[in-house]
Amino acid sequence: MTGAFEARKKDGTVYYRASLTYRRKHISLGSYGTEKEAAKAYTEGQSILHENNVTLENFLSRREALDPEKAVLLLNLRDNHTYFKTPIYLRQGYFSYFVDGTRELKFSNDDLFYYSEHRILLHDGHYYVNDYGMQYGILERFGIRPWSVAGRDYLFANGDENDFRYENIIVVNHYHGVFRQDTNGVIRYETRIHLNGDFVIGRFRTEAKAAVAYNKAADLAVAAGIAKSFPQNYVSEYTAPEYADVYRSLTMPERFLAYLSPVKAKK
Repeated sequence: MTGAFEARKKDGTVYYRASLTYRRKHISLGSYGTEKEAAKAYTEGQSILHENNVTLENFLSRREALDPEKAVLLLNLRDNHTYFKTPIYLRQGYFSYFVDGTRELKFSNDDLFYYSEHRILLHDGHYYVNDYGMQYGILERFGIRPWSVAGRDYLFANGDENDFRYENIIVVNHYHGVFRQDTNGVIRYETRIHLNGDFVIGRFRTEAKAAVAYNKAADLAVAAGIAKSFPQNYVSEYTAPEYADVYRSLTMPERFLAYLSPVKAKK
């Protein structure tokens, strides 16, 4: 059948490949269990490339055989004359990335090169990429840590949680254990550490100092023998000597120190 090519696996099992050529570019459409499916994928691919009434909006919902990611690639090739390795569709001033070919995420054009080379994956509701053998959440590109909570530590300006354009991401709390508070227009940063409940370490004028306070509280907790892994804040606002000065100057609340004393004694 047109567009379908028989192939065999190492064990001799027969399967079928579908492919087409467009503007001198040979494009694989994937592998299929039957010749009919492969031929159907080929037909759907040709309709995308040669029928202007086929659009991104109407095709993904009615495709039968063609992989949805391949459909996005072909639509972008037809409309924007660019073929990417990942399911990207160029928009006016930004681009869409279709995870699994169906979930549309929006990104600024500044991220186009990165996501044309890195595939976005979805696991337990979190989007991530594999980069140099490590998994990174896509929010980390905005300085949002893995422990951050939407609505508390960061916000989507337009309310769309699938819109990752830079102007739509508002980072509220940059550091672990630090929470921004606005009291009648007065901004303070509260440091809390969770042991057996939350301990308030202090409230500070700057987010950086509050982050150092968390680090010091975590260090004291570990030194007292509390077996818990505390994330450490990397505070880029200070040089090493400045960080050391701030660290030494910070005093811990008596209630927090009193809680640590019995733990240390038992150790």
